[in-house]
Amino acid sequence: MSIQRQELLARFDALLQPEGFKDYGPNGLQVEGRPEVARIVSGVTASRALIDAAIEVQADAIFVHHGLFWRGMDARITGWMKQRLQRLLAHDINLFAYHLPLDAHAELGNNAQLGRVLGWHVDQRFGDQSLGFAAPAAYAGAADLAAHVQTVLGRTATLVVPAQARPIRRVAWCTGGAQGFFESAIAAGADAFVTGEISEPQAHLVRETGVAFIAAGHHATERYGAQAVAAHVAQQLGLEHQFIDIDNPA
Repeated sequence: MSIQRQELLARFDALLQPEGFKDYGPNGLQVEGRPEVARIVSGVTASRALIDAAIEVQADAIFVHHGLFWRGMDARITGWMKQRLQRLLAHDINLFAYHLPLDAHAELGNNAQLGRVLGWHVDQRFGDQSLGFAAPAAYAGAADLAAHVQTVLGRTATLVVPAQARPIRRVAWCTGGAQGFFESAIAAGADAFVTGEISEPQAHLVRETGVAFIAAGHHATERYGAQAVAAHVAQQLGLEHQFIDIDNPA
């Protein structure tokens, strides 16, 4: 079974409502391919490796969290950008990308799905555009929480622990490069914050506030939303779907 590209776009837009977000790049159809879609590949980033894998399985469309175009980037089509676009256009593959809307969706988004796989039941949203999630927790300390996160995600995490350890009764999280949400997580009453990356200022805040910080990997924390959304829409429309995980140590 196949569907028209514009109808598929309308389904993604209706689900993720990109018009409600202030984002860093265009959400929706970023590269136009063939008009009919029967097979979708989902992944985290529109890398050359993912595009080549989609070509290999004869996909009609790729659905990702990190697309090709970002605000303020160099607009010239050279080097790696030429190589990615050349492959998409030569094989007539549609590229759909949703950034913050995919983070924010209450059930299928990156944050909701990370909470699901980690066994956390969301009871609060916080931070800019309500992208941060929080939930009750029961861990003896930050090391126990980090061990759980590492086991589930299969990746060694960076753990910064306050001088005086305390039980983790509330955990907050925001996937990817959301280290800037740490202060909002503290204000939301978190004992620990989980995201993908850490920057220099957060280590000082950990020591000064007593709230632990776990950087579990940008890619590792964002592997779940794109596949959940693409699988959901594909199932509704009777399309084929395959998630392809291109390993990334970041």
